Amino acid sequence: MIICDSISSIQSVIAKERQNGHSIAFVPTMGALHQGHLNLIKAAQKKADKVVCSIYVNPTQFNNSDDLINYPRLLEEDIKKLETVNCDILFTPSDEVMYQKTSTLKFNFGELDQVLEGAFRPNHFSGVALVVSKLFHIVQPDYAFFGQKDLQQLTIIKKLVQELLFNVQIESVPIQREPDGLAMSSRNGRLNPLERQEAVIFFECLSNARKILLENHDRQATISNVQQAFQHHSAKLEYFDIVDDSDLKPRHENYLRPDTVLCIAGYIGNVRLIDNMYLIS
Repeated sequence: MIICDSISSIQSVIAKERQNGHSIAFVPTMGALHQGHLNLIKAAQKKADKVVCSIYVNPTQFNNSDDLINYPRLLEEDIKKLETVNCDILFTPSDEVMYQKTSTLKFNFGELDQVLEGAFRPNHFSGVALVVSKLFHIVQPDYAFFGQKDLQQLTIIKKLVQELLFNVQIESVPIQREPDGLAMSSRNGRLNPLERQEAVIFFECLSNARKILLENHDRQATISNVQQAFQHHSAKLEYFDIVDDSDLKPRHENYLRPDTVLCIAGYIGNVRLIDNMYLIS
């Protein structure tokens, strides 16, 4: 695996691959890799000749400074994991490379970044869009792979590509779960053993909500069931909603569609987790 930490070096490596007629798939990450990330690499390998992975903890998408400080940074371990799946190229830029000056550029996605995550994490998606735009300009991939767990991020990146005319095809990969159903996340490593056991409530609530909605099509009963589950639990619910995956607007009727998705977020201790589940899988 070739490892690059500068824009000139990564672009030189990619240029050589292009000269050899190779297509490029890109998997942007913030590191602390788990099996979900490795599945993105494997999916990318099926689409393109060469796969580029980036590891960069992007400061502009954190609205909580403690969250940025505490975000796990495990580069040596990540490199070993990427080598096990034969990733071709790794890009590991520093803050100085990605932000030569303090950025004042902001993105506004209208209602898309005001609901769900956007309601609780102001400016988060502006920071995501900024760093993804930079990475797309640097790597210029044919394909870019993102996980379904960050559904709102995926929706916004598709909008970004559409609006800015990036010549890249966005691909999504289903959520990778632990045996007990917890969605794999880099943040899970911050949970203590008891919190880790309690974190399964997110998956359990999604599963129960899906069952209730499929059986009686009652939106309020579904939401109330989730809220009640958290009232008797140490976890804190931030939101639960039933939305259309294309615009993230709440769905109030005609639920039995493949684009209806249940979204949830909350805290286990000081660790914030998100998850989602399609009504029809």
